Amino acid sequence: QVQLVESGGGLVQTGGSLRVSCLFSGGTFSYYTMGWFRQAPGKEREFVAAINWNEITYYVDSAKGRFTISRDNAKNTVYLQMNSLKPDDTALYYCAAQLRGRNVDNGESYSYWGQGTQVTVSS
Repeated sequence: QVQLVESGGGLVQTGGSLRVSCLFSGGTFSYYTMGWFRQAPGKEREFVAAINWNEITYYVDSAKGRFTISRDNAKNTVYLQMNSLKPDDTALYYCAAQLRGRNVDNGESYSYWGQGTQVTVSS
């Protein structure tokens, strides 16, 4: 059974940086499309970024130029480097996985989810 465990969240000031990580286990990591989603209080879950098995990356417009998704197949880990953080980035960040997935920005397409890691950006 695939399991995902996020880490690296925390409190950061506006303009700061943070890197969140997601450790994958229970499957062949390199076969999976990995995504990052976030949910702020009172808001719907939102796609942030994804990286497929060929390391092609995808971003929501608000993340382009500020966030970078990457993966290390040797470590079974996907990362989200977040720079120039804003208070609007405050949310619970979730890692998700789909096998050979192509519908990268739709949360319904992901089979596995982590528990989330909190990112809080203070103004």
